[in-house]
Amino acid sequence: MGAKDLAGLVHPAIAIFFVFPIIGIVVNYAWQTRQRRLKAADGTKGKIPSNVGSEHLKLGQWLSNSVVALVLLGVAHPIFSKMIPDQTWTKDPTRFGFVVLLFPLTIASLVILNKARPKLWRGIFASLAGMGLILLGCQPEVFRRGNEWFVSHYYYGMAAAMLMIFSLAIFPDIYQDRTNRWRNIHIVLNCIALLLFVGQAFTGTRDLLEIPLSWQETHLYKCDFTKLICPP
Repeated sequence: MGAKDLAGLVHPAIAIFFVFPIIGIVVNYAWQTRQRRLKAADGTKGKIPSNVGSEHLKLGQWLSNSVVALVLLGVAHPIFSKMIPDQTWTKDPTRFGFVVLLFPLTIASLVILNKARPKLWRGIFASLAGMGLILLGCQPEVFRRGNEWFVSHYYYGMAAAMLMIFSLAIFPDIYQDRTNRWRNIHIVLNCIALLLFVGQAFTGTRDLLEIPLSWQETHLYKCDFTKLICPP
């Protein structure tokens, strides 16, 4: 494996080693928090410790930020691994500068979103972070599998990241809303996010099997992917 191939493994390695274990822990804490709240509403006491809610919140924030960072890393690899050999800074310097600038701006928006408390600023920086992800993902170097969007690793990941940004933006409202409207929205959207994470596991594994090593590309890209035939 060359340096390009090893760089391509950073994104899936972080997902498997760091992000997916956090997903399991957050789901476990979410279930315990829900059960504790239901028992409290019934006036009964359970064995679930009182700190599950705060632990769920803390790890949920870690998960949301990690997913967004992972998507940024996932689009950065194809963008720069193709822009640098093509010398895009000379052929299209405006787009190259725009893309380079988008990465720190998106990261800064995410950081400020975590710090912001007024609803207006949370909405602004959540929108900026989401726009940054979408604009980066729309670059021609990023493979999106547009003809099969319903099984696309890119679209699943982008949708999950948007839900994570939304979760970061609304979590203060969850604790202030006595009607539980925001809490119910949070539950429904994160159940959808969980399904997207499952889809990410399948589509990510498939894509790793389909991506050839750099030294194999010249031969394998001569294959007929419709008839499933490769030259000798």
